[in-house]
Amino acid sequence: MGRPTGRVRRLATPIGILAAVAGAFAYVGTVDPNESGHYPACPLLQLTGVLCPGCGGLRSAHAFIHGDLGAAFSANAIATVGYFLFAAVWVVWLVRARRGQPLRIVLAPAWWWGVGAVLLIFTVVRNLPFGSALAP
Repeated sequence: MGRPTGRVRRLATPIGILAAVAGAFAYVGTVDPNESGHYPACPLLQLTGVLCPGCGGLRSAHAFIHGDLGAAFSANAIATVGYFLFAAVWVVWLVRARRGQPLRIVLAPAWWWGVGAVLLIFTVVRNLPFGSALAP
């Protein structure tokens, strides 16, 4: 058997990443995070009582896998948006890899500050009484 072709090598990384993510989602889809004892508790929540931006992410992934987008969004809105964003970037990556072009996502520092600001605002609001709809 010969060495893999250039196309196979170019597609190996995005397909490998998809396989890893699919495996993780398959595990979360079969091992329900709503039942206690399967996953460790959030250390920030345990120590401070504050919900981090990731709190509810496993429940969101579980609901997402089972097709319940409302419950997924309710458990963690940011994570649910992230699933769709990951899918879009992955498709672009796969198409570019197939064409032999590298994936280059260059965001200006203002975009990164914006992402950080959105995560910070999400975290603060979900921990306030009027933002309880964003809490898992």
